[in-house]
Parts: sequence; structure tokens; C-alpha cells
Amino acid sequence: ATRPAMVFIVDVRRENLQLHLMYKALFELSRDRAEFVSRLFSKTRPQGLTTKSSAEEIFNAYAEVPTSEALYKENLRAIQDHLLKIRGLPLDAEDLRGIEYVAYQFYWFGPVITYSSTRPMNGRMRTSMPTYYDIMLSTDAEGRTRSYLAEEESFLFLKGLHSRNMLVPVVGNFGGSKALRAVGRYLKDQGATVAAFYLSNVEQYLRQ
Repeated sequence: ATRPAMVFIVDVRRENLQLHLMYKALFELSRDRAEFVSRLFSKTRPQGLTTKSSAEEIFNAYAEVPTSEALYKENLRAIQDHLLKIRGLPLDAEDLRGIEYVAYQFYWFGPVITYSSTRPMNGRMRTSMPTYYDIMLSTDAEGRTRSYLAEEESFLFLKGLHSRNMLVPVVGNFGGSKALRAVGRYLKDQGATVAAFYLSNVEQYLRQ
């Protein structure tokens, strides 16, 4: 929504990097939002979806399409080939297993996947988590959908960031001495200005 020139996503977990590498491949491989959803959830693209379709129309159309294990395996190979052969990333076996793990979760749980889908949480906590579907269709105070699947323009903007390698996942600790300082030095060397700094819920961990 802020249309940044470059993005750094910092997380102490390497799994976050693996997640965003999967996204990178899917964004770069997909021509439009409908194809992206097809690849993410391993569902054959239904007829009638266009670049003008709303996010709700896209998800409603896919709700009628069964998940395909064959398509999942095909998509996983495409993700791995794209990252290794096209992008030439030096991914080791651990990273490839991590990418496969997260791709499988989207295949298995579908659009109702939540942050806690793979975690042994109590029922109340599990039901309080928004699904991927909920987030993609959520609106702001003015009733406008702001997700990257809301409009083709938003999807293409994010696709462009990935294509230019301008969305960079960083494995690091917010309370540590290396990751954020390294990003800061890079930005300073480029003469760049930080326009937005979003902490998610990291402050609760720093207070601990």
C-alpha cells in the first residue's frame, strides 16, 4: 500500500526466509492473481477469471475446484527449479526442505490456512486466528480491500519488487547486534531513506 522502492523483512526464524522464497518463485512464475492462487493452493484455474475479477470472485471460483496432488508436485518442482536454476540461489537441503514444508501446508489447508494451522493450540486460540481468505478480503475503515490480491495493480507491484530482487528476507534478531545494523549500513551506502518501519508484534519479545 505504501509502494516502497525496496523492502526488508526481518525475522529471527529461518523459516520466514523459506516462506518468502516460495512466494518469490510464485510471484515471478504467475502472470496474474488467478494464476498465483492456482499455484499457491494447487488448484486448476477455473474459467472466467480475468484481471478485473475481485479477490472475492477469485476465491469463490476456486472454492468449487478440488485440490490436486499432481498439481502440487508440479508446482513444487517449478518453485525449486526457478529458485535454483533461474535465480541461481545457493539453497542447501535444509532450505529446500523448508520451502517444501511451507508449500505443502498451503496445499493441505487451502485458503483457510491460519497462522496456527500447524501448531498444537487450543480450540479457542485456533478459531480466533484469521484465515488467509479472511486477510485477503479484509477491508480498511473506508471499506476498501487492501491486500495484494485485492486488485491486479497491487499484485503486479509486488511481483515487480520480486522480479527486481527488491524484497529481501533477512534472518536476524531485532535485539541483536548484526541484522538491523547491516540493513542500516546498506541503506546509508545507497543514500536511501526509510519511509516505513513496521514492527509487527516484535516488541512483546523484546520486553521479555
